[in-house]
Amino acid sequence: MVAQGRAAGGLKKVLGPLDLILMGIGAIVGTGIFVLTGTGALTAGPALTLSFVIAALACGFAAMCYAEFASTVPVAGSIYTYSYATMGELVAWMIGWDLMLEYGLATSAVSVGWSGYFQSLIGGFGLHLPVALTAAPGAVPGVQTLINLPAFMIMMFLTAMLSWGARESARMNSIMVAIKIAVVLLFIAVGARHVQPANWHPFMPFGMGGTMSAAALVFFAFIGFDAVTSAAEEVKRPERDLPIGIIGSLAVCTVLYVVVSAIMTGIVPFQKFAGIDHPVSLALQYANENWVAGFVDLGAILGMTTVILVMSYGQTRVVFAMSRDGLLPARLSSVHPKFGTPFFATWMVGIIFGLIAAVVPLDVLAELINIGTLAAFCLVSVAVVVLRKKRPDLHRAFRCPGVPVVPALAVLFCVALMTFLSRTTWIAFTIWLVIGLVVYFGYSRRNAVLHPKHS
Repeated sequence: MVAQGRAAGGLKKVLGPLDLILMGIGAIVGTGIFVLTGTGALTAGPALTLSFVIAALACGFAAMCYAEFASTVPVAGSIYTYSYATMGELVAWMIGWDLMLEYGLATSAVSVGWSGYFQSLIGGFGLHLPVALTAAPGAVPGVQTLINLPAFMIMMFLTAMLSWGARESARMNSIMVAIKIAVVLLFIAVGARHVQPANWHPFMPFGMGGTMSAAALVFFAFIGFDAVTSAAEEVKRPERDLPIGIIGSLAVCTVLYVVVSAIMTGIVPFQKFAGIDHPVSLALQYANENWVAGFVDLGAILGMTTVILVMSYGQTRVVFAMSRDGLLPARLSSVHPKFGTPFFATWMVGIIFGLIAAVVPLDVLAELINIGTLAAFCLVSVAVVVLRKKRPDLHRAFRCPGVPVVPALAVLFCVALMTFLSRTTWIAFTIWLVIGLVVYFGYSRRNAVLHPKHS
């Protein structure tokens, strides 16, 4: 398989461990901490902190499996490549198809959230866009809107950044992540002084069911660490740096989420987050720290910008790897002679999901993201056990501890969270997979560079 070795015209090795940790934090800290914390608090109450821990455990077990694969098969494509190496072409195609949905809709959804914060920020200066350009059709009941222009424009700007090169994008990401983390730490430092412990009682007002439902919801807040693995082919020392990037970014973000959600629910009674899409800044406004709330709004915009940047990066690298294996048209794996990036694939993906962000409401976009990610995590956890059996001779710079127990726990946690997702989500996800099968047997199977005998 071409994707398992470095192909001619391959991608430049320019990223180190700090780049990867910041890339992971850039992808993880964003919509989850700035938007979903409010919705999660309504579902779990102060036990939202426990919901984040449960979601983090699911991600943590899966991260160990990801780290082993990423250090063993260090090429572009994330779990798609790992699945190809262990389970064959059909499974690899289906998970790649799944990842295209996950990454693509995540960029679209976060772009819509970014648009809301951006409009709120400029509104504070008395600036307002024409109503028709503020949201997707039907997104605001009773209001005639045509297109979410800010969502489309931020997608186009970041697509241009990614098309210029990974090194340049990583530098931009590092600056924004530093500012974003500083804003989160500022919230913690200021907000901790206003916590009223009485607001934490009762701790679990909706029982364990509410806590688990919130965990299934806020799981979206952890999506992103897997995008680090999609950069494998551009990492200087993947066997060492990838595990550091994956586990390091996940650990930092888990601590931040738990502390921020504890402070939020300690300042504001959780019932007051109903209908609020800026819960972190609301907590500061509730505490009469309005000047800090303004900084938090800016941090939210930067936070979402980095999420879009890293998710778009992951999306284009998956498309690049699938194209290089012949499962998608060859044009999508062409590398720009000057920038050293999959230029055409980057712009194609950016335009498609930019348009989706512009015309599809946020609640519709969010439907499929979590279930696609949880399914991907289950697959990579199974694959690590399969590869241990099939290829025990492979050099593994990082070995997932406790195999097969840790992979089994990853599957258990992910499946448990999937059961709390809606029936509509399951139906829509199934339809997407069926479409993927049609494309595979209609095009990809005949054009694969290396066609496995068992497919």
